[in-house]
Amino acid sequence: MPALSAGSGSDTGLYELLAALPAQLRPHVDSQEDLTFLWDVFGEKSLHSLVKIHEKLHYYEKQNPTPILQGAAALAGDLAEELQNKPLSSEIRELLKLLSKPNVKALLSVHDTVALKNYDPVLPPMPDDIDEEEDSVKIIRLVKNREPLGATIKKDEPTGAVVVARIMRGGAADRSGLIHVGDELREVNGIPVEDKSPEEIIQILAQSQGAITFKIIPSIKEDTPSKEGKMFIKALFDYDPNEDKAIPCKEAGLSFKKGDILQIMSQDDATWWQAKHEGDANPRAGLIPSKHFQERRLALRRPEILVQPLQVSNRKSYEETVECGRWIFYAEYGGISSGTYLDAVCGTAGFRRSFRLSRKDKKTNKSMYECKKSDQYDTADVPTYEEVTPYRRQVNENYRLVVLVGPVGVGLNELKRKLLISDTQHYGVTVPHTTRPRRSQESDGVEYVFISKHLFETDVQNNKFIEYGEYKNNYYGTSIDSVRSVLAKNKVCLLDVQPHTVKHLRTLEFKPYVIFIKPPSIERLRETRKNAKIISSRDEQGAAKPFTEEDFQEMIKSAQIMESQYGHLFDKTIVNDDLTMAFSELKTTFDKLETDTHWVPVSWLHS
Repeated sequence: MPALSAGSGSDTGLYELLAALPAQLRPHVDSQEDLTFLWDVFGEKSLHSLVKIHEKLHYYEKQNPTPILQGAAALAGDLAEELQNKPLSSEIRELLKLLSKPNVKALLSVHDTVALKNYDPVLPPMPDDIDEEEDSVKIIRLVKNREPLGATIKKDEPTGAVVVARIMRGGAADRSGLIHVGDELREVNGIPVEDKSPEEIIQILAQSQGAITFKIIPSIKEDTPSKEGKMFIKALFDYDPNEDKAIPCKEAGLSFKKGDILQIMSQDDATWWQAKHEGDANPRAGLIPSKHFQERRLALRRPEILVQPLQVSNRKSYEETVECGRWIFYAEYGGISSGTYLDAVCGTAGFRRSFRLSRKDKKTNKSMYECKKSDQYDTADVPTYEEVTPYRRQVNENYRLVVLVGPVGVGLNELKRKLLISDTQHYGVTVPHTTRPRRSQESDGVEYVFISKHLFETDVQNNKFIEYGEYKNNYYGTSIDSVRSVLAKNKVCLLDVQPHTVKHLRTLEFKPYVIFIKPPSIERLRETRKNAKIISSRDEQGAAKPFTEEDFQEMIKSAQIMESQYGHLFDKTIVNDDLTMAFSELKTTFDKLETDTHWVPVSWLHS
């Protein structure tokens, strides 16, 4: 509201302010109807009379005419008696003469009489026939614009009353401060609503133009003031209120996509939170399902939609082949195989090459690594929201661990190799552990870290491996310490793991950034991979063969399973349609990761 010039003087009263208000508001009022309403309200004679009475009473309180003493006549008599015993000067004679005059004595007597009486106003007694159940009514007038009112109503079943169900934070109703949860709605623009449904009342509001007048019986319950929310969450699923049958008001809902950052404005309702998109200039919040409510209803649907693509067995068998000094392990992922080869020639490790098992191999070959925690743990998690906070890497901190995930044949290893070649001093990969004997051309800590079987099993029991597996009575695995070793060298650690392992790496220590390398459409795969090759166990020699239609189908299927099952853990998705463009996008992502502010789980910074 603009400052009122009439209120600048310290002696200006409320009456003068009200009289000047309509004229000073004229430039800020859009319609003549609203201006006429202001003149009618502030020109009401009864309002003027009340304001004048208010100012008189206020003046009376400020003057505070309380008598200093109540026995002025007796005090004057005592003073005259004492003065008689003093030497009589001209001043004493004059004062004694004044005190002895009848009119002065009468004045002092009246003063004492007035001082002993209470002249505060006395309210009349309450009538005996008053209706104690009579409700106080509040008349509210709001100017309607394109913005929704920001309040929802419902029918109270026991009483049949139409009450305000919720006030949307930041909306018109909330900003006015005049409407509260629990208020009973009696009239809208003079139309009684006691016998109308909430839908009919909404129609009345929708058809109303300009200012809307509500007659409301205020709720007895006092609202507790709530501060604007400072809690931010990352959405781990897509949400469209128009498709949600449970939401109390679809128009009040807030839609969002997986990965969006939301600011929680209110959690007063255990079922429906109020939120807005982070950075949104619109102050009005919208309804979203609460974390507990969304987890509960998704968990009920989970048995129907959940298909476990990862089968982990306690006993594993692996096929091992040799290609240019590289050990290749093959793993089955939901009927689709992946292979990891450890480069012994170049002295680097951790690359993965596409590989798909033949039908006969699928009966015996299972997941390459066993996650350090049971895979059943994943099925208990229902992705809803994750509380997050802004984070920016400091100069003296380790780089964030970068985890790469993708289906077989998508080109993940080519991208990883290009990154390493682009800057060998900045990027690094882990060296795996094994219990097999070291060969003559191998060096400990280069191709592998060679340890005893007993030590390996002890480390497994102590959860020191991110992933591990067994082949021909020898263990192979990626240890947590191998990741720490790369990070300690002030390098970005590139780690390629199965997607079900990602969640166990999401810790304060590593702060992983997970990138999903996704295949393009099957049409683009046929076009871009027509000259590419894949190692297939269908060939007994393990030779590289051209991609088949079956390879493409399985790559697409595997990517869909990964994304549906673990997509909420991915921070970035890059579609490898063109290798050069995908690498450029990957490199840009890495550069921003080291310099920009990102949203990370609160637990990473406040553990």
